[in-house]
Amino acid sequence: MLGAQAWAAAPMNEPIQPIQPANITDPAKVELGKQLWFDPRLSRSGFISCNSCHNLSMGGSDNLPTSIGHNWHQGPINSPTVLNSSLNVVQFWDGRAKTLKEQAGGPIANPGEMGFTHNLASDVVRSIPQYRDSFKAVYGDDTVSIDHITDALAAFEETLVTPNAPFDRWLKGEKDAISPTALKGYELFKSTGCIACHNGEAVGGASMQKMGMIEPYVTQNPSQGVAGLTGKDTDRMLFKVPTLRNVELTYPYFHDGAYWNLDEAVDVMARLQLGRKLSQEEVGQIVAFLKTLTGDQPDFKLPQLPPSSPQTPHPVPFGQ
Repeated sequence: MLGAQAWAAAPMNEPIQPIQPANITDPAKVELGKQLWFDPRLSRSGFISCNSCHNLSMGGSDNLPTSIGHNWHQGPINSPTVLNSSLNVVQFWDGRAKTLKEQAGGPIANPGEMGFTHNLASDVVRSIPQYRDSFKAVYGDDTVSIDHITDALAAFEETLVTPNAPFDRWLKGEKDAISPTALKGYELFKSTGCIACHNGEAVGGASMQKMGMIEPYVTQNPSQGVAGLTGKDTDRMLFKVPTLRNVELTYPYFHDGAYWNLDEAVDVMARLQLGRKLSQEEVGQIVAFLKTLTGDQPDFKLPQLPPSSPQTPHPVPFGQ
């Protein structure tokens, strides 16, 4: 009995830790953020919402190599999942946003994404009486600034965690929560070195690493990672390590969305990052482990968006 109890406690010392459920302290702000998340009026076209590229029914991503933006603009990079993004040390692939709040403002003003400006987006929201009432209830005034809009969006995003994955249950001592194959995959995940970058609650998201440590990563995607911000050659192909939580749902993989199959992605990462050629059986074991990281998906009633008023600026779905 003592040995069994010791075994059950040991997983809690693993380099991966269970996802904790969201702790909602301001439900009114979260509800406001939820409305804004699904509201396409934050875009110039009146068609693209935050959920367009981070679909909460599709693992918090859009399952496209690169996203579709304003006027069918082809995005430059794969849309990372929003699920568990509150656990990332920085936001975006190149880490240019330090917080979820800072990140939330980026797509709104990006001409290739939502195609709006912060001022125009605020004007639209401000023109809707029910929104003004909600902002006054949450923030104490109804001025509706971009600062408050992004703050509410971030509050909602912080609730988008996915606890209770089979692997989390195994970590807590439920030994039958994952298969023997998945357990072998986890041991291999650690022994080959994957765990060095993919650890913690999010199984990633805590560091920036060069894509192609052992072999160069060959891609047609022009994104250069942090080098695009700094101009330094040493930062070329330096990207935020993505979370592996819910990874079976967030295909296609890597910053260029080049690989649709999880088996292929595991093989590529082992060769390019670790210099290890895995057998087909080993790849299958690691994939079995990765699939145990899929947790409870966001589950809530869709918000009812307040109607526009006669003063609400009209969307511009076509043209420049």
